[in-house]
Amino acid sequence: MTTLYVPIDRSAGIALHRQVYEGLRRAILGGMLRPGQRIPSSRALAIDLGLSRQPVLVAYDQLFHEGYLDGRHGSGTFVSAALPDDLLRSTGPEESGSRASAARRPSPGSPRHPPVENDYSGLGPFRMSLPALDLFPQTVWSRILARHARASTPEQQAYGDPAGLMPLREAIAEHLRTSRAVKCEPEQVLIVSGSQAALRLAAAVLLERGDRVAMEEPGYPGAHAALSAGGTEPVPVPVDEEGIGIELLRRLRGRVCAAYVTPSHQYPLGTTMTAARRFALLDWADRHGAWLLEDDYDSEYRYVSRPLGALQGLDAHDRVIYIGTFSKVLFPAVRVGYLVVPHSLVRRFVEARRAFDLFSPTLYQLTLAEFLREGHFGRHLRRMRGVYLERRDALISGLREHCANYLAVHNADAGLHIAALLTGALVDGEVVDQMARRGLAATALSTCYFGPDPRSGLLLGFGGSSEVHLLEATRVLGDVFRDLA
Repeated sequence: MTTLYVPIDRSAGIALHRQVYEGLRRAILGGMLRPGQRIPSSRALAIDLGLSRQPVLVAYDQLFHEGYLDGRHGSGTFVSAALPDDLLRSTGPEESGSRASAARRPSPGSPRHPPVENDYSGLGPFRMSLPALDLFPQTVWSRILARHARASTPEQQAYGDPAGLMPLREAIAEHLRTSRAVKCEPEQVLIVSGSQAALRLAAAVLLERGDRVAMEEPGYPGAHAALSAGGTEPVPVPVDEEGIGIELLRRLRGRVCAAYVTPSHQYPLGTTMTAARRFALLDWADRHGAWLLEDDYDSEYRYVSRPLGALQGLDAHDRVIYIGTFSKVLFPAVRVGYLVVPHSLVRRFVEARRAFDLFSPTLYQLTLAEFLREGHFGRHLRRMRGVYLERRDALISGLREHCANYLAVHNADAGLHIAALLTGALVDGEVVDQMARRGLAATALSTCYFGPDPRSGLLLGFGGSSEVHLLEATRVLGDVFRDLA
């Protein structure tokens, strides 16, 4: 019976439609529900589960949208013959007997909870910067991609504009103006392969070898690596509850030519830079002739208030270079990021972009432009805000239940990860090593410090894992803590 695959737990703190969705999806991917197999109608399943019909309808609708189910007019609802991903593992008859059962049986000395099965091959729960790849509207994206591939013209197959395709730049500019309060025209938008490529490009245009760049402490190691690779000297400046320390920045000896900041959601601690601190930072940049590199890496997801406007929108003196990426709102392999630069710098940035690697791939630019223009991007964002809120809440609930004696959540207001500080004498690097042995992919907070005296903590991503996986992962993490304590 299908109900065997959908265990409903009203005390789990997980929305009923998510429990129905997760149960059916696991059964499909695990081969218990086979391609082409008929499943009960939403009304019949709701009766069998003792639920109202609405949660089942919502779950079915999501599975239809993602390509796991097909509806045949007058015939019923069936598991799709072609599933939308490669997570389905065939289970032959030889795997269903005692040998498979023995393989699952814990061996002597194994952890109290076995390693958590990864949501994606090679990527475990708590993986940082990973969105919900299983919920991306792949069918819509594939249709647009295929249409542009079939209709590709000789001009589109030739060398492209180093600044990026104008339709995509126009769509990004419109999105940033309406959702992030960024002041820009399409001509100011340049397409690159991601935020680190954007930083390398900005450093090549604006900075000289040996120039000093203020970096948030703790901060994003990828930005540190990108700017260091260009020959600049990163200078750590501690952050407080309002953002980067302006007084500390002002007291730095020697000229600082730029500052890298994440004002909407400080990486990794999650602080949101206050309005007063933003204006003070802009004033510092104007007085010192310094550049502000604003990385707005995941500002779309905010859970305590509406998304805040960008720092760039407050800039009256053209000192801010705004950087964004689609890796966390779509999928990392799309490799599309962008910069917004002042009008006076556009020509220099385009020339440098051409020298770096000529231009970005055309096909994905065409696809993304249409994805934005037709409203699919906006719908995906709205949907995912609710999904990520549920996943965040599940993670917090699991940490409270299983790990409260060992860590304290520092900030969970926005983004796709939680910053948690370790209590006692636990060392975050050792915790992360033990977690990796059990299938959990966290990041040690200490790796985000560039100066002495790092704090010990964990960065726990929740975007790429379901509520069920997150709750199980927190139980395993609790075991790790108890084994190390």
